[in-house]
Amino acid sequence: MATKALAGNPVKEFTFLWEGRDRAGKTIRGEMRAGGEAVVNSMLRRQGVMVTKITKRRYKKGKKITEKDITMFTRQLSVMMRAGVPLLQAFDIVAKGTANSSVARLFTDIKGDVETGTALSQAFRKYPLYFDSLFCNLVGAGEQAGILDDLLDRLATYKEKMQAIKGKIKSALFYPMSVIIVAALVLTVIMLFVIPAFKQVFEGFGANLPAPTMMVIAMSDFFIAYWYLIFGVLFGAGYFFMQAWRRSPKVQMAMDRLMLRLPIFGEVIRKATIARWLRTLSTMFAAGVPLVEALDSVGGASGNNVYLMATRKIQQEVSTGTSLTVAMQNANVFPNMVMQMAAIGEESGSLDSMLSKSADIFEREVDEAVASLSSLLEPLIMVFLGVLIGGLVVAMYLPIFKLGQVV
Repeated sequence: MATKALAGNPVKEFTFLWEGRDRAGKTIRGEMRAGGEAVVNSMLRRQGVMVTKITKRRYKKGKKITEKDITMFTRQLSVMMRAGVPLLQAFDIVAKGTANSSVARLFTDIKGDVETGTALSQAFRKYPLYFDSLFCNLVGAGEQAGILDDLLDRLATYKEKMQAIKGKIKSALFYPMSVIIVAALVLTVIMLFVIPAFKQVFEGFGANLPAPTMMVIAMSDFFIAYWYLIFGVLFGAGYFFMQAWRRSPKVQMAMDRLMLRLPIFGEVIRKATIARWLRTLSTMFAAGVPLVEALDSVGGASGNNVYLMATRKIQQEVSTGTSLTVAMQNANVFPNMVMQMAAIGEESGSLDSMLSKSADIFEREVDEAVASLSSLLEPLIMVFLGVLIGGLVVAMYLPIFKLGQVV
């Protein structure tokens, strides 16, 4: 029973810093991963080290580990392995060179797993929050083929391109979203504080107010009376929507379909999704991963449930002998250019190259679309703010324009 418990609950290991003297009496220092101080002491004594000090290495609470941290780590590891730096030493260099203690602790833990004989891909699989199946599959393929440095280079390039696409989409959405938030704050201040001050002034006029002014005052009165209810409903609806989006596949599918159909942003999102899909499949296929297995990771990497379901359908058809081009045509989510490039790649035996070129084309189109989108949104946002804020200001100044007639 005890053996079963130990097998089901492996001992948690920590990093210890130790100091001692060797057989010649020379002071030496180092670090070791183990389940406790007693284990460290025992292992060092077997090596002929007289231990004088053992301390558990403690890390300060660091920042959250981001996708950028993992991308930078992949590039650094690739460069060092190409330069001939041993794997464990490369992990040491990366861990000591980062300013984020959370990143240092993660890489130290991975290094400890590799030191005990665990394959690098298996060590990465213990941390699925930071290393997805695509990352682990490519590293595993590199280990098996003996080209880990080359695969890490491909993986670093892939992650850099994916991060660049996500950054462009975020930059395209950031400006309008920030303007909408600022407009909402300004509107709230006007409704709660500015319009009530005007209302007190207008009550002494002794004349009927214009209809636009009366409408704005009525809106302000309603806002002041029920502001807690309005904000409660908005925040509550936002919270429940986010929870439903995270937990319900149907809500995710509906939102992803809606995102692709948006009048201005939809085409940019579609091109970015297709670029990610093509880049992922190209990278995995070039790494020697079989097409059916590669498609397992491609759908999730696209970042859109519509393309995830289409990828699963493509995978089923390819596994039964259907060509990739025909399966993509049946999915009906890819433009003709992509299918023509895929057909040429299948016929010429250079599918990974043709998919990579297609991804390059769509990434350039995303760049152009984001640039044109920014120039298009600026006048639209100015008109929106002018109508919203300017309309309120004009409505409140109409009685003042007629003040001479009243007097």
